[in-house]
Formats: sequence, C-alpha cells, structure tokens
Amino acid sequence: MPTRTERLREAIKNIADSDAAERQRQGLQDVPVGSSQNPSTKILTVANVITFCRLALTLVFLALFIRHEHRVAALACYAVAAVTDFLDGQIARRTQTVSWLGKIMDPVMDRVLLFTGVLGLLFNGELPLWVPVFVIGRDVYLAIGGAVLQRYRKRPVDVVYIGKIATALLMFGFCDLLLGAPVVSGLGLVGASWLPGLNAEPAAVGIFFVYAGCAFSFATACVYTKKGLEVRSLATGDAA
Repeated sequence: MPTRTERLREAIKNIADSDAAERQRQGLQDVPVGSSQNPSTKILTVANVITFCRLALTLVFLALFIRHEHRVAALACYAVAAVTDFLDGQIARRTQTVSWLGKIMDPVMDRVLLFTGVLGLLFNGELPLWVPVFVIGRDVYLAIGGAVLQRYRKRPVDVVYIGKIATALLMFGFCDLLLGAPVVSGLGLVGASWLPGLNAEPAAVGIFFVYAGCAFSFATACVYTKKGLEVRSLATGDAA
C-alpha cells in the first residue's frame, strides 16, 4: 500500500503533468522549472519548510491562547507566523524554487492561521460574530468553487495580489487586537453595536485593519469568481 508521501508525490505529479499539457497547448514549454508559471514537484524546499513552520507556530499560538496563559508569547507566535506568509513566497520566487506543494499548502496554512486568530478573538469576546462568519464563509465559498473547477482544470487558480493584501490586513488587525493596544475613541459614524470603532465605543486600532481586510477579502472573492468563470468558459469552449 502506498505511503502518504508516495500518494502526495503522485497527486503532485498528476497536477504537474496536467499543467505541462496546458502549457504546451499555450506554447509555454520553455518556462523555467521552479518559476511561478512552472512550479517544480519538489517537496523538501526551504520555502515549504517555512510554510510548515507556520502551521507549528499557529498550533502553539492556539494552545497558549485558549488556556489564557502567556498572552504575549501567544501574540509573538501569531506575529511570527504571519510574517512567514510573506517570507516563504519571497524565498520561493527569488530562488526559483516555487513548487506545487507550496502553491497548494501556502493558502491552506494562511486559512488555518486566519481561522485560529479569528475564532480565538471571537471566543474571547474581542471580535463581533459577523467577522468570523464572513471570513470563514468566504473561504468555504472559494473552496467549493475550487473543487468545482477541478472538473475543468487540475491546476489551482493562482493566488492574486489583492488576496495577499487582504490576508496581510486581517493578520495585522488580529495581531493588534490580540495586543489590545492602542485603543482609540469610537468614530460615532454608526449606532450598530456590531461595528466597534465605527460606533461610539472605544476599540483597538486593529479593528479598522480587520474592516479593511474584510473589504479586500470581498473584492478577492469577486476576482476569483471571475477567474473561475473564465476557466470554465475556456474549458467548455475547447470541448465544444
């Protein structure tokens, strides 16, 4: 029976072979291996190790946070994990070691980090309910869309830049909310209790970054939806 590593390698190879056929149809056979347009099938790369370290830091953060112990240490773990989101991608692109495993796992680890942050803050009563509902709901929607697109193309849709901005804003906002400072006076723009900071209640400045991150997240969902429809249209057009 194949081991997990062997199954993982086989799954990556299938994606790579499908993508190679797609590049051949588009006349892009000469794209260097390890670039964003032609990821390698390697598993053990520096960027991938950093990606998995992000998962380990996220789990340590969650363990510390839910026990209400060492909040500063929990914040440090979360902040370092958030920084690695930028670091692994930069290393992979600059050293031309972009891999299929990295392209698949990087957004997954991002989601795990975001979900632990947003749920931890929710359970501590430091975040309104609609934020985790929106963040998790958007990702469920995109996950379903990605699964549907597998019928038309094995290669996952590439991460878009606006999505990285959304993730960075949310992570920074969550870090500041975990820190709980600086606290600013409410703007008094609305009377809704579920919009701290925008109403008259004082709030940590991080909440405004969370709002901006949610806005960019919505825009990202629109971009991915458009790309998904283009992929389906192209695939069904070819079939016709």
